[in-house]
Amino acid sequence: MGFVDLVGTASNYVQKDLGLTDSQANLFPSLVFFWFLIFSVPTGMLMNRIGRKKTVLISLAVTACSLILPLTGDGYMTMLAAFSLLGIGNAIMQTSLNPLVTNLISSDKLASTLTFGQFVKAIASFLAPILAAWGATTYLPTFGLGWRALFAIYAVISFLSISVLGATPIEEERPDKTSGIGACLKLLGRPFILLCFLGIMCHVGIDVGTNTTAPKIIMERLGLPLEEAGFATSIYFIFRTAGCFLGAFILRSVPAKRFFALSVIMMIVAMGILMSCDTLYTIYAGIAMIGLGNSNVFSIIFAQALNSSPDEKNEVSGLMIMGLFGGTVFPLAMGYAADTAGQNGAVAVMAAGVIYLLYYTLKIKK
Repeated sequence: MGFVDLVGTASNYVQKDLGLTDSQANLFPSLVFFWFLIFSVPTGMLMNRIGRKKTVLISLAVTACSLILPLTGDGYMTMLAAFSLLGIGNAIMQTSLNPLVTNLISSDKLASTLTFGQFVKAIASFLAPILAAWGATTYLPTFGLGWRALFAIYAVISFLSISVLGATPIEEERPDKTSGIGACLKLLGRPFILLCFLGIMCHVGIDVGTNTTAPKIIMERLGLPLEEAGFATSIYFIFRTAGCFLGAFILRSVPAKRFFALSVIMMIVAMGILMSCDTLYTIYAGIAMIGLGNSNVFSIIFAQALNSSPDEKNEVSGLMIMGLFGGTVFPLAMGYAADTAGQNGAVAVMAAGVIYLLYYTLKIKK
């Protein structure tokens, strides 16, 4: 699942290679997450028909294709097609993989288990800028791929994942009915499900926004080149990874509502730092705090949604993953805000998402 987070790093390199504006470059992450809006709910229906494991295998195959495509060229249309396939594959994967875990884990351990899954996911996320920078600067042969060597490495891992999951026996319960898309969307009429959906949108918007904007803040204020400024993305994902790892244990003993509130408060402070500070290490500190604060938001919201409707897990999962469409809305808004008011404008858009999460904290069930 973490492969989708390479889009922030990749879009910065494509912007540099093709001389794009912020709003043009932010089309790439927006395009990736647009497909979550289209494919998430139908994937919930597909799981009802063919099962969760087979659906995950399909998603891995699409993801592998998306990673191979950039190895054939680096033109604008090629990258658009690659990012589209990456979004489609990840939308199918995130919709089907989380419910598959419920076949293995009891409901009271679900939030901590999904958080540990986010820890594993984040390893791929924070390695992406490191691997891209290595490909761009290494003296070792990369077959002319440069930073796109990142795609080759992740493609190999995708094929390994297909082989391992395909060979793993998993018993999963069969749904007693096949819901339609309309019935699935009606679940948004439940107030708490709608709140969770909007919360996922804000979480992903902050995640993708920080991934994309952190290097730009450093380049704008300190004048560092992308290869050096790109380390800011790794800072975010390193601390997000650490937060997921710690959260997997903390959530076993600390109420989700209290832990969620502390996470949101940390992000509020971080947004203030990013809007007011202009030294490298204070900016790093703000980015790290967003990584820690945002690390467990997805898992808590997702577990809250699934546990609120235990008889409709596939449908609820589809709706929650459709909320990843926030990764389209936020980068587009941030790109236009940055073109108008600099990177502080982009940070202000993310801050609006944090304010909503503060409101959502009040609605979390203990």
